[in-house]
Amino acid sequence: MTRTEAYLALNLLPKIGPIRVRRLLEVFGNPERILSAKASEVIQVDGFGADLAETVADWENRVDIIRELRRIKEENLTLLTQEDELYPKLLKEIYDPPTVLYIRGQLTERDHHGIAIVGSRHATHYGLSMAKKMAFQIAYAGYTVISGLARGIDTAAHEAALASKGRTVAVIGSGIGKLYPAENQALAEKIAEQGAVVSEFPVDYPPDKQSFPLRNRIVSGWSCGVIVAEAPARSGSLITAQQAADQGRAVYAVPGNVDRPTSHGCNRLIQQGAKLIMDGADVLDDLMTLFPTQSQAPKMEQVTPHVILQRDEETVYEVIGSEELHINEITLRCGLAMSMVSASLMKLEMKRLIKPLPGKFYVRLV
Repeated sequence: MTRTEAYLALNLLPKIGPIRVRRLLEVFGNPERILSAKASEVIQVDGFGADLAETVADWENRVDIIRELRRIKEENLTLLTQEDELYPKLLKEIYDPPTVLYIRGQLTERDHHGIAIVGSRHATHYGLSMAKKMAFQIAYAGYTVISGLARGIDTAAHEAALASKGRTVAVIGSGIGKLYPAENQALAEKIAEQGAVVSEFPVDYPPDKQSFPLRNRIVSGWSCGVIVAEAPARSGSLITAQQAADQGRAVYAVPGNVDRPTSHGCNRLIQQGAKLIMDGADVLDDLMTLFPTQSQAPKMEQVTPHVILQRDEETVYEVIGSEELHINEITLRCGLAMSMVSASLMKLEMKRLIKPLPGKFYVRLV
């Protein structure tokens, strides 16, 4: 058995986990010695009772390492342990670093320098736009964008990092053979070509409520800073932010309107000490990193389009901002008849200046 396979066997053992593995290593020195230990020896380790000691001593009957190695080969995965150079350096520093990382794709030296972008699964146009903008800038500047492949903000961050031709890593809360959510399978394949999909769980481990908080600690622990792009008052991304703070990582939050429930979480984080940011440059400056000059990086600011607008169209266009606005509110602010507003909205949409959203909401594109 190789050293990596020994770590894999420990990772497969039920109810052991990274903290107990670390305690075992402190006593026995290496994973091979752990697997050859008797129950009477293991029970001397802090945190091990008779049941857990027997689990370790009887590991060959508790795990099917042959099947797991076969599944790893079938899924074209590689394994990393903390003894490997490409294992994320910052992740090693947390209280409970993963014993094993399953990798689809390839990690590089650049991936030691990551910035996480997380947020709501039910994101608004504003949240998605901010996540995309920051991910594009950060990946273009040379950092790896770390996120969780979830719907909403995570998906937007991964897609923007790929669009910048930069690197991104997706840390998932299931085994790579049970990728969740299923609709992000194609995105995961693209990420593996330009970065990596990563999990600490066995290949066919299904997602559950406990696996996602465990995933979140990896997202934050891997990164030198965590950006919360948009989050309501109750959001899993706030758990990630708390874990980042506990791990000594910088926490950043994008502000939003105080009367919008989708921004309550971010605004509360800022109130509690998270750093308010408006774009990726704020994060890079805070991390004492030079952001590419305008001649090097694509211009990210919105510009007024060089399109001739009729007076009514211009009035409607000026009312609509970067946040979703209902047609009734647009009409109220414009002071125009509903029929004129509807006609102007249709013309602005045809000119690709605005975008209609479900429920008769509209938002600017440029």
